[in-house]
Amino acid sequence: MKTHSFHIPVMGIGFTIDTPLKVSQYGIDSVISLVDDILLEKLRKMYCDRFELSYDEITETTDDFRAKRITSYLNLMNRLARKRFEELRTATLEKGNEIKEYFNMLPNSSTLKQRFKSLTADCFDPNEVGDWIRDNLSMGSIDVNIMTKLDKENYSNDEKLPVEYNDAHAALRGYANSDLVSSIILSAGISPRLYGYFEQFEDFYPDEDGEIKKKLVLKVSDYRSAFVQGRFLAKKGLWVSEYRIESGLNCGGHAFATDGYLLGPALAEFRDKRVELIQSIHKILVRALSNKNRPIPKTELPVRITAQGGVGTAEEHQFLLEHYQLDSVGWGTPFLLVKEVTNVDDQTRDQLRKAHEDDLYLSTISPLGIPFNNLKGNSKDLSRLSCIAKGRPGSSCPKKYLVSNGEFTERNICTASRQYQHLKLKELQRERASPDDYQEGFDEVVEKSCICVGLGTSALIVNGLDTRVEGDGVSVCPGPNMAYFSKTVTLKEMTDHIYGRSNVISRTDRPNMFIKELSCYIDFLKVKIEGTKAPSTNEQEEYLLAFVKSLNEGIDYYYGLFSDLKGIFERTKADILNALDVGRKTLSRLRLEIENLSTAKNDRH
Repeated sequence: MKTHSFHIPVMGIGFTIDTPLKVSQYGIDSVISLVDDILLEKLRKMYCDRFELSYDEITETTDDFRAKRITSYLNLMNRLARKRFEELRTATLEKGNEIKEYFNMLPNSSTLKQRFKSLTADCFDPNEVGDWIRDNLSMGSIDVNIMTKLDKENYSNDEKLPVEYNDAHAALRGYANSDLVSSIILSAGISPRLYGYFEQFEDFYPDEDGEIKKKLVLKVSDYRSAFVQGRFLAKKGLWVSEYRIESGLNCGGHAFATDGYLLGPALAEFRDKRVELIQSIHKILVRALSNKNRPIPKTELPVRITAQGGVGTAEEHQFLLEHYQLDSVGWGTPFLLVKEVTNVDDQTRDQLRKAHEDDLYLSTISPLGIPFNNLKGNSKDLSRLSCIAKGRPGSSCPKKYLVSNGEFTERNICTASRQYQHLKLKELQRERASPDDYQEGFDEVVEKSCICVGLGTSALIVNGLDTRVEGDGVSVCPGPNMAYFSKTVTLKEMTDHIYGRSNVISRTDRPNMFIKELSCYIDFLKVKIEGTKAPSTNEQEEYLLAFVKSLNEGIDYYYGLFSDLKGIFERTKADILNALDVGRKTLSRLRLEIENLSTAKNDRH
């Protein structure tokens, strides 16, 4: 049984890299990114020094150093977090305020909180209720995230290493060898080779009691993807314990846009097909475990359904939990303004605090070629522009986590690197394009940013660590929701906001999360149409028309949903229905634009 009804998702590379150490003692789940083993090693040394623990450096000359760094860091986080939790759980009178803080943060509906209040109604003496506290307090999960697409091949002395030394494979092994009992969240889509690697580790299999030491969580945007991936893993004897549904565009980080399928209808499908999903995949699992002569759980294994992406009010939070029967709701972007929870340097946090809608945009700066949420004027972008002005565009590429381009070199390099941008710009010059065409190509090349460094730098700055290799530039990737949070708050204040005990949003014009996502998708569609103004193909037009159709179906769903709701969103219902009408009219105009593309093409023929 989870203590809280919210979790803190992974944010960037460094923003939540040690968040579990700050929140898990209060029963809050959070997620560590496993992208950057160099950063993990630096923080491990820092924490060992801080807590006077022995530290043996794991250098790049160590065999399997990436996996070993990850294992060592996660074991340290687990050790330190458990120590803090045990100190709280076995608290004496001196720790009384911390015990109260634990219970005060719980939702008011929590039976645990109500029982605590009744036990301490007259006076609070931890010594008197100590046994009850020790038996009932639970620690938040220290979860990890792997982006399946980041599976770079690695070399030793110019010799390519076996696939298990690829970045994502090594990260998986690092987690599998740790002493954590938690979950690994897989994002960025299916990776058959990586998924197959899970089979080699005992901790991912259930025992006959259905217990799984290390659980699998899939981040998905629709039911079909969950069903396909769940079946794929079940055939290997691996159970997906949670499907984490994320908005395609109303979220932070890389944006994996759907083809117009909106969050609300997706959540409804998961709710309505939950039993079918569990039963059908469980049958496959049992067969696979039997074929492997492994223990078969005595009962059907549970599945958690959670969601994240753009939630911003207690009303939305509670609605998601109740209407879609969710087990938890992810709150990411707002926690960038909670100093005691995330690693955000003062300059970046101040920029986030002041950011409005126009300051937050979906960019093309990611070397992965995936749309990326960005903040205008962030210090990493300013650093990038400074290099361009000096005639030396591109990054020195000190970490090489996003290398993926083999256009000019035998080994892949990163499109944000100085090496790639130099070679690409020389190619543009050789093509003798017109000045306008060259400038357009130039801008496209130099826009790529070294985010694999930038997304971790803030953790170094906040902790006073050396940034000579990385530089001081910070990349940050908030979701559009950031525009409506404008002040730094404490962890207690944010939990009070989530559970409706207070309100930290001062603006009164924040749109409902579903409406905001719809507007993000309409803007995304406009950009797609604009990019298709050149002679278009039938496939492009069919894609755009199908996109419009999906969005219209989403609007129909929301219109029915909000029209029928009673006792919730009453204050904003009229605005929501009006926004849906505006969305319909906009889509009607966009559909005409798409049809005109086809007409223009026919006229040319």
